[in-house]
Amino acid sequence: MAVVDKVRHDSAAGHEQRRVQAPSWSGWYRRFAGGLDFFSMLMAGVIAFLLRFPGIPGDPTVPYVALTVALPVLWLLTLMLCRAYQPRYIGVGYEEFRRVLHAGFILTASVAIVAYATKTEVARGYVVMALPFGTFLNLVARYRLRKWLHRKRWNGDCMRRVVAVGHRTSVADLIKLLRQKRYHGMDIVAICLPPALAAGDDAIGEVEGVPVLGHFGQAAAVVDQVGADSVAVLACPEMDGSALRRLAWQIERDDVELVVAPALMDVTGPRISIRPVSGLPLLHVEHPELDGGRKVVKSLFDRTGALAGLVLLSPLLLLVAFLIKVTTSGPVLFRQVRVGRGGRHFTVLKFRTMVTDAEDRKVELRQHNDNDGVLFKIKEDPRITRVGRRLRRYSLDELPQLINVVRGDMSLVGPRPPLPEEVAQYGGDVYRRLVVRPGLTGLWQVSGRSDLTWEESVRLDLRYVDNWSLALDLQIMWKTWSAVVRGSGAY
Repeated sequence: MAVVDKVRHDSAAGHEQRRVQAPSWSGWYRRFAGGLDFFSMLMAGVIAFLLRFPGIPGDPTVPYVALTVALPVLWLLTLMLCRAYQPRYIGVGYEEFRRVLHAGFILTASVAIVAYATKTEVARGYVVMALPFGTFLNLVARYRLRKWLHRKRWNGDCMRRVVAVGHRTSVADLIKLLRQKRYHGMDIVAICLPPALAAGDDAIGEVEGVPVLGHFGQAAAVVDQVGADSVAVLACPEMDGSALRRLAWQIERDDVELVVAPALMDVTGPRISIRPVSGLPLLHVEHPELDGGRKVVKSLFDRTGALAGLVLLSPLLLLVAFLIKVTTSGPVLFRQVRVGRGGRHFTVLKFRTMVTDAEDRKVELRQHNDNDGVLFKIKEDPRITRVGRRLRRYSLDELPQLINVVRGDMSLVGPRPPLPEEVAQYGGDVYRRLVVRPGLTGLWQVSGRSDLTWEESVRLDLRYVDNWSLALDLQIMWKTWSAVVRGSGAY
C-alpha cells in the first residue's frame, strides 16, 4: 500500500514541480539524422557537379560551386518544413520515408519555379542528378539509421518509457505485443487500472510482470514517479472524453506523448480519417476496396511481376529442379489442392521437399504437431529430405507458385493459401481470409512464418484483407527478402 499511498499523495499535491525531460537518446538521434541528411545531399551535389562539369572549374561554374555548398543547407530547411525531425516519426519507416520524399519533391519544384520566375539559366543536368540522387542517398541513410535503432531497441536501449492506462486484459495484450515487436521502442513500465479495480489491496499487483501503481485519475502522478515519457490509453468505457482531455492537460507541460488506441483495431492507412462535425471530431472508417479498379491494377501487377520473376529466376529454378532429381527419387514438383478466393479449389505447385509418401505418414505424426491451431507443422519433420530442408529454410520451394500467380490462382502478396481440411475447421471471422486471393508471401511471412500461433496468423491475414494497398504489397515484398535470408520460422 505504500506505493499506492505515495501516488495518491503526489496526485493530491498537484504538479507544480513537474519533470521536464525528453528521452536522452531522442535529441542525439535527430542530430545524427540531420548530419546524415546534410552529408547525403552534399555528396550528391559534389557528384553531380563533377559529372556535369568535368575538368578544371572556371568562371561559369562558380555559381554551381556556391549552389553545391548551399544545397545541403536548403535540404535541411526543407526537411524541417516537412517536419521530418519530429520525435513522433523516429523509427517509423513509412512516415519517415514519405516526408523525405515529400521534401525532395518540394525542393526540386522550388528550384525549378525560382529559376523560371527569375529567368535564371540553370543546368538541367546538374539539377536532375543532384536532387533526385541526394533524395535517394538520404532515404538509404535513413533506412540504415532506422535499422541501427531497431537493433539497439532489441537490446533494450533507446526505448520510450510508457504508462499504460486500461483494463488488465487489454494492457496484457499490449505488453505481449510490444515485447514481441521491441523495434517499436515502447517499454511499458507502469499500469493504471480503472478506479474500481485499483482500489485498496487490489492495486497491489502486476500484469505480465509490470507493476500496477494507481488508477486512471493518478496517471499523471505515475508518469512523474516512474519517469515516463509516454502514456498509452487503451479503449475502455471508464476513460471518457472528459477524463482523457484532463489527462492530456496534466501531462502537456512535460511534453509527454499521449497515444490512444481506438476500439476498432487492425484498421490502418487511408481507410481512417477524422472529419469534424459541429466541432466534434468523428473517426470515419471506409470499407476496404476489394473490387473495382484497384483489383485490376493488383492483378496486372501480380501477373507481370510473376512472369518477370520466372524469367529472371529460371537458372535458379533449373538448378533446384536438378538437385531434387539427382538426390531423391520421385517427381520434382509437389502438387496439392488449396483453397483460393471465394472458396475455389486450385492446385498449388511447389518444389518437392519431402519423401514421396509424406501425405500417408501425416496421420501417424499428427500427435507431434507443434502448432496450436488447425495448421500442421513439425520443427523436426522426419519426412523432409536433406535438400528439402535447405529449400524450406530459404523458401526456395515456394518459387513454382509464381506459375500459380501467372494463372490467376494466387497473388504475389496475400493470406496464406489454406488446405481444404483447414478451411473445414474455420469458424466465424476466419472465413474472411478467403475474400482475396492467397499470396506467395504476406504479413505472416515477414512476421515469423511457422513460429506464429494460429491466432496470430489469422489476425495478420485479416489485417491484410482489411488494409490492402499496392504500397503495402511493395512494403511486404521488400521485407520478404530479409525474412527469407534470416531463415527464421521456416520448417
